[in-house]
Amino acid sequence: MKITLKKKKLKNDKYSLYLEYYKGSQLDKDGKRIHIRDFEYLKLYLHQNPLTAAEKKENKETELLAEQILSIRKAEFFQGKFDIKNTSKSKRRFLDFFIEKTEEKSDSPKNYGNWTATFLHLKRCINPNLLFEEIDEEFVKMVRNYFDKEAKTKSNLPLSLNSKYSYLNKFKACLRAAFDEGYLSINYASKIKSFEQAESQREYLTYQELQALASTNCKYQVLKNAFIFSCLTGLRWSDINTLTWSEVRDEDNGISRINFRQEKTDGVEYLYISNQSRELLGERQHPSERVFKGLKYGAVYNNEIVRWCNRAGISKHITFHSARHTNAVLLLENGADIYTVSKRLGHREIRTTTIYAKIVDKKMKEAANLIPIINLTF
Repeated sequence: MKITLKKKKLKNDKYSLYLEYYKGSQLDKDGKRIHIRDFEYLKLYLHQNPLTAAEKKENKETELLAEQILSIRKAEFFQGKFDIKNTSKSKRRFLDFFIEKTEEKSDSPKNYGNWTATFLHLKRCINPNLLFEEIDEEFVKMVRNYFDKEAKTKSNLPLSLNSKYSYLNKFKACLRAAFDEGYLSINYASKIKSFEQAESQREYLTYQELQALASTNCKYQVLKNAFIFSCLTGLRWSDINTLTWSEVRDEDNGISRINFRQEKTDGVEYLYISNQSRELLGERQHPSERVFKGLKYGAVYNNEIVRWCNRAGISKHITFHSARHTNAVLLLENGADIYTVSKRLGHREIRTTTIYAKIVDKKMKEAANLIPIINLTF
């Protein structure tokens, strides 16, 4: 359930403040989505156009009081004061709720795609009319077993370990949300063991390959600049794509940094960048403008990365995300410690970064035998 402070315009040139309790949605018998809301009117009012200092002060105090009430209501909700585990919620269909949670991810294309793919599998193993009141431990075990033993890819092959891991986690996330919002009285997500996540291969460019790529023509200059910028800074596609000039800070001492909010983790980051990285951005434009104007996500640009690599004599399967891997490996090869690399990449846990250290360690072992055999005479 979401609790939101809202205001309603009155005829007496005032706003009435109220709380909206959004309890989700469900489909009626005609297939039309019905949103479920309750309201609490606070009997608090704001001047629509405060003219005097007294009216402005009154508005400020009223808004503060309303925010305090909102905080109390949210606390009461999480403490279970509201009767959220009610009969109407237990009668809701699980897959309808899963669709609702999926749509909440629509502003993140990759995450939305994973939720959508999970839903397609769940439709194959769950009765579309299954209600929350019918969910139990046997049900969640059945779903896990489906992903483990029965689910197939579009090519009719068993799911990879990482696909099992991803799909089951989306299912568990939905169960947790259902428990938090009062559709379930038991958190069944805590009763399912996740699949182990396979260690994925992280394709990257060596320094020589990156140099070759930088010296090779790319059909789209903005794509070339953005890709190499990612190699030099480690920024994700999503953060590069949304980067605006207001987030680029040029300091008086000639050092530049980027202050941005990571789209994946929603954490605020402060990233110093090299002079060469700053040069790739070009001349400063209006603060609200995108730095890499014209950069797009899609098959056209993805295919051009492949063709660009081929022209540079690189046969690896390189994607835009490979630039991030390249940055991590190059930093470690050139003496950066793993903690610094982890912070620059914005990893929440340092164990996420250790995979790159393994790559560098492997290359060090290979380097031990690079020198040709020397004929020794004693």
